[in-house]
Amino acid sequence: MQHAVGSPLPPPHQPGHGPAAGWSPAAHHPGPGPHHHQGPPPVPQGSAPVPPPPPGFTGAPQHPPMAPPPPPDTTGHVQLPPGGPVTMPPAPATTTAPDPATTTLAVLLIGPAGAGKTSVAKYWADHRRVPTAHISLDDVREWVRSGFADPQSGWNDNSEAQYRLARRTCGFAARNFLANGISCILDDAVFPDRPVVGLGGWKRHVGPGLLPVVLLPGLDIVLERNAERTGNRRLTDEEVARIHGRMAGWYGSGLPIIDNSQLDVPGTARVLDEVLARSIASPPKW
Repeated sequence: MQHAVGSPLPPPHQPGHGPAAGWSPAAHHPGPGPHHHQGPPPVPQGSAPVPPPPPGFTGAPQHPPMAPPPPPDTTGHVQLPPGGPVTMPPAPATTTAPDPATTTLAVLLIGPAGAGKTSVAKYWADHRRVPTAHISLDDVREWVRSGFADPQSGWNDNSEAQYRLARRTCGFAARNFLANGISCILDDAVFPDRPVVGLGGWKRHVGPGLLPVVLLPGLDIVLERNAERTGNRRLTDEEVARIHGRMAGWYGSGLPIIDNSQLDVPGTARVLDEVLARSIASPPKW
């Protein structure tokens, strides 16, 4: 027999009661009377006769008690939406400028060593009014400890493979964050003249909604900032100058460029918000 969802379950079977129990005259008629039947009950017309109970049968068989239900999962289980390619954020329906501080975004901050990408990205992520993550490609590359292929030692198959792996890992992380309502800002030294270290891979791994912005202060500024670095993050002056010269190729590319030579980190973050508001309203072609 089926029972409606939400209705209380029927009580468990007791000996001599319920459909599983054998029919017993005493169970229905405690004593002899004018309508007491000696023998099996009448069989309704059209029904199959019920066989009599076997000798010595006094009631329904005893069933073992049911096992108690398992304890609830005290740790919980949060279902996370899978990450997919990030689409372009929709332009606001009103004529007012969009507020990037309250919009879920995926931003790629591009620039040479010493441009202030990581400092600006961290500050921007720290001061937004919506959840925001910062993902640095250099940090992810350095997850490899033994066997790390340092590009400063020369660009080869190993350094390229580790760069591609780190970029793909950053892309997966960004897509998962965005799918769960957390904005992302990534930073990388993307070259305009080098397909391997270029925008195509970022668009492929994150999605077409990624908003690239270039930080490009003057050469004297990046040399000064590079001199404050330590370890493998510090480059030679010659390498900094070479990278800075190649980054100049972003001029005329159509990507927004911020010259933060005279801006501190909070000031650069404010300009970044202004640039992103224009990018949301009119996405760059890249």
